[in-house]
Amino acid sequence: MKSTSIVVLLLLLGMAVGCAPRYTEQGLASWYGPGVAGKRTANGERFVPCKRTAAHLTLPFGTRLRVTNLDNGRIVRVRVNDRGPYVEGRIIDLSRGAAAALRMLKAGVVEVRIEVVRSPPGESP
Repeated sequence: MKSTSIVVLLLLLGMAVGCAPRYTEQGLASWYGPGVAGKRTANGERFVPCKRTAAHLTLPFGTRLRVTNLDNGRIVRVRVNDRGPYVEGRIIDLSRGAAAALRMLKAGVVEVRIEVVRSPPGESP
């Protein structure tokens, strides 16, 4: 009985301090950049290929993500500033800068895990 009470208390404390699991997703990532440098992204800013940004279909603009290349273990942090990808089976489009950090430029498409590091104020994934 006492151990059950302790477990319940710890669970309640965990919920109170926001220890809920963060949003994660696993699937295919591609990269984009050639031909769109300087054009407006879906959030209105100009696309800069060398920055570490990403396009996601549903996550709020400004969401910070940790993207892990599951083929080589490399990790990059990116900020969502665009919408996409619009190719079936892909979960995220990365800027050239982010793709270079993951060493996926040559492959073009790789298996990744994305994890929300920080949501914009007032937003949740």
